[in-house]
Amino acid sequence: MTVVPSPLPFEPRRFRSAAAHYLPGRPAYAPALIRRVAALAGLGPGARVMDLGCGPGQLGRAFAPFAAEVVAIDPEPEMLRLAAEDAPPTMRVQPGSSYDLGPALGRFRLVVIGRAFHWMDRADALARLDGLIEPEGSVALFADRHPPVPDNAWREAWRAVIDTHSSGGDVRNARRSGAWVEHEAVLLDSPFAHVERVAVIERRHTPEEALIQRALSMSGTSPSRIGDRVDALTRELRDVLAPHVREGLVTEVVESTALLAFRHDPTE
Repeated sequence: MTVVPSPLPFEPRRFRSAAAHYLPGRPAYAPALIRRVAALAGLGPGARVMDLGCGPGQLGRAFAPFAAEVVAIDPEPEMLRLAAEDAPPTMRVQPGSSYDLGPALGRFRLVVIGRAFHWMDRADALARLDGLIEPEGSVALFADRHPPVPDNAWREAWRAVIDTHSSGGDVRNARRSGAWVEHEAVLLDSPFAHVERVAVIERRHTPEEALIQRALSMSGTSPSRIGDRVDALTRELRDVLAPHVREGLVTEVVESTALLAFRHDPTE
């Protein structure tokens, strides 16, 4: 049995000032990955999907075409406002966090979590989801990474600038410490112990401005966290990106990933 350390402090307004920068900056998950997860999760007519820690609704919108209803939940009002803008008619947004999960929400075929699971009490969230997810249903944890390929040569200097200005030491230190328990281990000790990884790798041409927005969308370098250092952060990021910009674009290779966790092997 894996011992999971105490969760990070619950700060429901942590992403208030980051919200406006999230959709313009964060990499979108590959459409092929969304289709693959929808198929593996067995979504079909009548299926309900929860987007937990939905932020501005990136995943909720992506899964709406595959579900009868998407319930998008987040504790930050500004994120929910953005999620509700132009939301499809089958997507409903509501305030809450993993601590508010309960029977009143109904049953779900799939619960998706994008870039938010590490903020939760992970073991508690999975135990609560066990009571809401259908017997054949699943949890999907979405993330993205940048493989160490030549197209991503700009990343090291870009990341170093962000680390210099970041005020998110509690998060960074926890995840880089030897005590941090990876999501895979938490899943294996949960009711959803059959875990599969799905990934799609794409070369993209991203506007330079989106990479500035990406930095401001992070909790440790959001405008409210770094205050009057926003201009310095922006200037330094432009300096390190300059050698890699071509006609306003930077080439990056993005790997969109999903950890799909079932109670048992769905092929058996």
